This record gives sequence, structure tokens and C-alpha cells, in this order.
Amino acid sequence: MTIRDLHISLAAQPDYEEATLTETLHNLLAPATAAITLRGTTVLLKPNLLTSQNCNLSCTDTRFIVATARWFVDQGSKVLVGDSPSFGSAKSVLKSAGALQTLQAMKVPVSEFKQHRMVQLSNGIQVGLAQAALDCDLLVNLPKVKAHGQARVTLAVKNCFGCVSGFQKPWWHMLHGGANGMFFDMLADLLAHLPPSLHLVDGITAMHKTGPINGKAFSLGCIVCGTNPVAVDTALLYILQVPFDHSPLWIAAKKAGLIGTDLAELVLDRQLLDTLRVKGFRVPTELAPVRFNPFRFFKNSGKRLWLRLHAD
Repeated sequence: MTIRDLHISLAAQPDYEEATLTETLHNLLAPATAAITLRGTTVLLKPNLLTSQNCNLSCTDTRFIVATARWFVDQGSKVLVGDSPSFGSAKSVLKSAGALQTLQAMKVPVSEFKQHRMVQLSNGIQVGLAQAALDCDLLVNLPKVKAHGQARVTLAVKNCFGCVSGFQKPWWHMLHGGANGMFFDMLADLLAHLPPSLHLVDGITAMHKTGPINGKAFSLGCIVCGTNPVAVDTALLYILQVPFDHSPLWIAAKKAGLIGTDLAELVLDRQLLDTLRVKGFRVPTELAPVRFNPFRFFKNSGKRLWLRLHAD
């Protein structure tokens, strides 16, 4: 364990106004990448591009994505944006949110995570991870703070699940999401197979009450950055006043012995952490089953396939 593993950077950011957002991102990203030669480095931005439905709230805000992409482009990095949405394509979601044309003008390509390589988890199960995620020099995870009907709240760790390619994600729900399933344990296990990563969380306008699609906007007003997604999640759970043991993903990380679940060990600005703490962020009291019923699985799989075939 190193200090860097536990170092978390916090920033207050009340809105997505371009000038202040650009400055805040620079103040977070410059020290976080100081040890990396960014010129010529392949940087994959992995936002949450869940669906075109309610995309301006259900997905990482496109102003956040574009501002982060522009910062890395300005450093001379080879930047691409990638995800494997539940419905449609990454391009279609970005287009619906109004960011695709801007990214194209910046010469930032979009990866649909269609190519993958198999890796083996500690329990022996194999999973296909997006080749673009495995081959990049730096994976920059850009989650959106959201309440979630199955996980109560999703932050940095959950967004890494998006590196699993295509239809494997709903298949994981089917096979490993039962009452005694390993779904959350496998997500925690997945982290060890990802390349060097930076986790930059869009906590400016969060989604609460329910999720991941149809929740309500909540002005959280912060950005959290770190190299350890478990530590990032621990800091955010504290900010949101969601008890740690109410998060199935935090519990899985704790059970797996992953570094970052102990708030007292995190290296961060304690005064700012308390300043950023909010009241009123609501999450589901009762969680929906993680395992999809067979009818829903095949219905949604057909919908995903149709949208993929008809995506721009």
C-alpha cells in the first residue's frame, strides 16, 4: 500500500460553467498526472453513457466529458472516449446529449468496445474486457454520482463495469445476480485486471431518489479524483451521508480486502471533505433484484441488438 493509493483530491464545483470547470479540472488533473508523460500517451475516457433516455442526467454530463477530453488533448495525449451502453451505442448517446460533434471537431474518436480480450477472475470465471480499455496507457474513469435501484448508489467502482464488453453485462446479471450470487464480488475482483487508472467523478449535478435512469437531479457541487476507485467511493459515500454498509459494492470491496475502505486511512483535505458533505441525498430503501427475470433479459437483449444494428 502506498500513500498514492489512498490520496483523494476534492474540489467544490457548483456548476458546469466552462471557465470554472476547466480551471477546477486542471487543478485536479495536473497534480494527479504529474508523474506521467502525457504527450503521445493513449488516454481512454470511460464515462457513464448508459442510454439516450434522460441522458443529460442519467449519463456523465457531456460538458464534463468534453472539458476533460480537451484538457488531455491540450497535454498532447491521444484521447478517445469509450463505453458499451446498455441501449444503443456510445455514439448515439453522445449525439443525443449534444457532444458527438464537439468531440469529432476535437478529433477525439469514440470506441464502442466491440473488441474484447478474455481475462480470468480469481473465482475462475472468464470475462471479456474491452480491448480499448486494456490497451490504453491511462484509463480515466468518469462516473456520474447516481442513486441506483439495485446497488443503492453507483460511483467509481460500478462505472468500471462498463469495461465489460457488450452483452456480457446483462448476462452477468442473469448468471451471478441471484440472492446468493457473486455479482458485486465479481465487480470488485474486476478492478485488478484494469490498466493504470484515474477516477474523476462528476458530482456536480447528481441523480438521487432512484436510478440509474429516472431519478431526480440533486445539486451535489463537487468533483472527486483519485487513483483508487474504492477509496474514491469511500470518500463519496461519506459526502453523501450514505452509510458504508448500505453499499453492496463497498461491502464487496471490504470483504475482498481491497485498499481504500477505511475512511481514516484516506489522505485528503478533511476540512473540505466535511464542507462538501450534504444532507438530503436520497437513495432507495429497498433494493431491486440484481438478477433479471428471463423474460426481461431476452426482451432487453433483443432491444439492445436492434439499437446496435440501427445505431449511427
